[in-house]
Amino acid sequence: MKTAVPRYYHLDVEVSPERVRQVRRILAAHLRFWDLENLVQPVCGGAEMLLRAIDEHAGDKHTSIELWWNGQHLITAVGGNDHGLRPDQDLRDCLEHLAATSDGWGCCATDTGTRVIWFSQRARAGERVPLVPTAPTPITQEGLELPREIMPVAQLADRTALVDGLLEEAR
Repeated sequence: MKTAVPRYYHLDVEVSPERVRQVRRILAAHLRFWDLENLVQPVCGGAEMLLRAIDEHAGDKHTSIELWWNGQHLITAVGGNDHGLRPDQDLRDCLEHLAATSDGWGCCATDTGTRVIWFSQRARAGERVPLVPTAPTPITQEGLELPREIMPVAQLADRTALVDGLLEEAR
């Protein structure tokens, strides 16, 4: 079974129409590298919509994009430096789209006054590969007689010492 490794990616960009397409390709490449192909479309679509809205409404185009993968959820955060940008008015269409297409979203301000809009996508269960049971391999050539309850304790102790000795030799 494949275990998920937490991942993080950060990108600082000055938003322009050309850069929005480049950022989409960069994010898609990281998601594919992280083996999250099924999240490429919703994550890149949401990030692209936010970046286009920032390009249209923000005075300061310097933006940070972050991706956090914890094994179950991918959180995408887009932070803009424009203090005059009002997400509730300027980005209303984007936020409605994010609310409809993501598992969770939010908007907050940092200590420096940067506004961060984030959304999360839960990874859907992928195809499961069935486990094939394997037969256990015996560690001794000699098996114990059944049932054990009728075997004298001294005889059982001798056999345990024999097995312990064989294990030590194998190491």
